Amino acid sequence: MLFAPGLALGKGQDAGGPWAAPGTNLDQIEIIRMSSTSSSAHSGRSSAPAPQHQGHPVSPSDIAVGVIIGRTSEFFDFFVFAIASVIVFPQRIFPFVDPLSGTLLSFALLALAFVVRPLGSALFMAVDRRHGRVTKLTTALFLMGTATVAMGLIPSYDTAGDWAIVILAVLRIGQGLALGGAWDGMPSLLALTSPRNRRGFYAMIPQLGAPIGLIVASLLFAYLAANLSEADFLDWGWRYPFFVAFSVNVVALFARLRIVATDEFGQLFRSRELQPTRLGTTLAEDGGAVLLGIFVPLASFAMFHMVTVYPLSWIFLYTNETLVSFLVIEAVAAVAGIAAILLSGFLADRIGRQRLLLVGALLIGGFAILAPLLLSAGQTGETIYMIAGFFILGLSFGQSSGAVASLFGVRNRYTGSALVSDLAWMFGAGFAPLTALLLSTWLGLPAAGLYLLSGAICSTVAVLLAGRMDFKGDA
Repeated sequence: MLFAPGLALGKGQDAGGPWAAPGTNLDQIEIIRMSSTSSSAHSGRSSAPAPQHQGHPVSPSDIAVGVIIGRTSEFFDFFVFAIASVIVFPQRIFPFVDPLSGTLLSFALLALAFVVRPLGSALFMAVDRRHGRVTKLTTALFLMGTATVAMGLIPSYDTAGDWAIVILAVLRIGQGLALGGAWDGMPSLLALTSPRNRRGFYAMIPQLGAPIGLIVASLLFAYLAANLSEADFLDWGWRYPFFVAFSVNVVALFARLRIVATDEFGQLFRSRELQPTRLGTTLAEDGGAVLLGIFVPLASFAMFHMVTVYPLSWIFLYTNETLVSFLVIEAVAAVAGIAAILLSGFLADRIGRQRLLLVGALLIGGFAILAPLLLSAGQTGETIYMIAGFFILGLSFGQSSGAVASLFGVRNRYTGSALVSDLAWMFGAGFAPLTALLLSTWLGLPAAGLYLLSGAICSTVAVLLAGRMDFKGDA
């Protein structure tokens, strides 16, 4: 029985360089670079000092609030779709195949958003250059909210036939395009405006949105699954999280516009040169940073799905554990992830980001070896798998955003960070649930562990190379 009693859905057979020491005077480096930039070909951009807002200095805390709310809404949308891909879509959208095949097909739809996300970034950056960041962000989040709420209205395959699959795929593509457009540059702005001796702390703030979004999504599905019959849940209960996601998007939109739309923050974006450059320009000037940047957070992003979506599918398909209990375990483990993300900020400011990312990649490699034993050891092993996995993930994931931003100079940081994030998520996480489930089904759980181990090796090498190369960033 995977659901609570009364809801038993079927069981079947994821020095000024990027690693400058905390003591390096990065603010002086930034001021020098901004001064030289303002007298160059980019003199049209202001290099004025940070503006005042209602008589008070612009505070990183103000930016942090908008960042957390925005990232929470994005990850909540993701987890609502991901959880439904395991417990709803195989039965409503792909009932004509066995549960495993239905889950794999659902994971293929899950990956669609990651594939089109770079296209969304390119499309909406063009909107940004022509019409401004407010128009771009409003349009992107409106598209995200519309696609998400429409998913909650999709008829079943039994009612609409193949059109149900086509509609879900189109809406998932819409989510991916919108996710690319939802990049607002605030994580990079947060890194640039934070105190230089606390940049590790502020770099981890955007990452808090992931576990918070997972906690809300998991507990919401757990509540519905525990209080509805199987028939009611599959008929209408599963739709509510998608409607809630729309509401969360509206709140996030206003919270972010409250910051992005102000003249003070507009001047701050311009003074820090956080403006979208063309993709061709960014690749021509910082192509090496883009290529290396894809692999720096690869292990974190692969680990992200290996402790969220993949174990849910494995438990649902191959064990008799109730879905409700595992969703609760997932939410509790996400709390451990929050603690680890917070700890990553403290450690990065003391031992340095490179060392912490290197330790994180090595821990992920060790976890990849032990994970198959834990996931096959019953509920106790699954609990240890989830909590230990989330804690290790938090240490590495907490600094992955700052590590990406630090690879770029001021001119290309906005576009470069968005592009690297898109590509790293696509290669590291987009196909992780599908690949891991296929490998573990065909070759056993150790094969999924080896898949994760390969990502850890790639990130280890990339972090070491990034530490030796002279990139222009200092975030």
